[in-house]
Amino acid sequence: MRTERNLTRLDRVFARLDREPERPTHLDVPRMSRHRVVLFSATLAFYLAIVVAVLTTSWLVRFDWQVMFFRPYQQWPEIHAFLDYWVVLGQRGPTAVMVAAWLGWRSWRQHTLRPLLTFGAALLLLNVTVGAAKLGMGRLGPHYATTIGSNEMGLGGDIFPSGHTANAVVTWGILAYLASTPRTRRYLSALSAVVSLSVGLTTVYLGTHWISDVFLGWAAGLLILLALPWFEPLITRVEALLFTLRDAWRARRFGIAPAQAPAGVTAMIPQRAALDEEPPLRETIGAARSARAPAYLAPGPHTARSERTPVTPAGSRRPPGADRVPRGTAAARPVAGG
Repeated sequence: MRTERNLTRLDRVFARLDREPERPTHLDVPRMSRHRVVLFSATLAFYLAIVVAVLTTSWLVRFDWQVMFFRPYQQWPEIHAFLDYWVVLGQRGPTAVMVAAWLGWRSWRQHTLRPLLTFGAALLLLNVTVGAAKLGMGRLGPHYATTIGSNEMGLGGDIFPSGHTANAVVTWGILAYLASTPRTRRYLSALSAVVSLSVGLTTVYLGTHWISDVFLGWAAGLLILLALPWFEPLITRVEALLFTLRDAWRARRFGIAPAQAPAGVTAMIPQRAALDEEPPLRETIGAARSARAPAYLAPGPHTARSERTPVTPAGSRRPPGADRVPRGTAAARPVAGG
């Protein structure tokens, strides 16, 4: 008879929330390959071409005005309420909180700060590059345009490139960048592309951006994602520094050196090796997990008592003695009488 408990959905959730015994070794860190360099160069050329096309008041500016006079929000007013909420997926505040919460859980579970540090570096690059371009070109939006047919550049605006579009590309694309497997990276890349494209077109529908603003926002966000491997060594050094400061603070708090920490404290305070050294094995954590299985996992199959094969110990279980007679032999009895 076999007794086996099926895992419920809550059991699977608890199993998923459990921390890894040590930092996973299969996490792939993207590198600046030749393919990525080619994509970065092509995207940069596209970025510069959009800027030149707007500065020279080319056909792209005329197309901007045609879309503006078309007024999509008047052509399809029934979807206006929905798109007012959908465009929030490109706002930096709400999306940053959602993605940071997810990456924070990943950092805690995998014993690494790389997801959060990479996301912070991407947002810093986004604020610096896109913010500088907005203030430098000073383009006015469709609702504040002054002269029909002009590019509205240098008039104190801040909508070129589109911040909503660039933020959507970076915020949702960072999930694909930090994916653990190539398959997950492909799926998340497609999802982030759909979200960023739809957010950019939503700003055009609402009349808050020119179509050229959206083109430049897509290019600006993609440039940041493609350039992130150049910042991976710096992210690694910052992570090692933060872990070193954490270990030193915990050592001062417990009043002992990190190397002399007792077993119980070592299990709670895993040490961090330097960059040029291999990370130490977390034997205390692994041993604690292997000694006792988690309560939420189903117990392994076992046999009933009736199915077990009886084992008879060989020989006698009584201690040997000089006056004992082996079992099965006749003992000498005293002769009565006489």
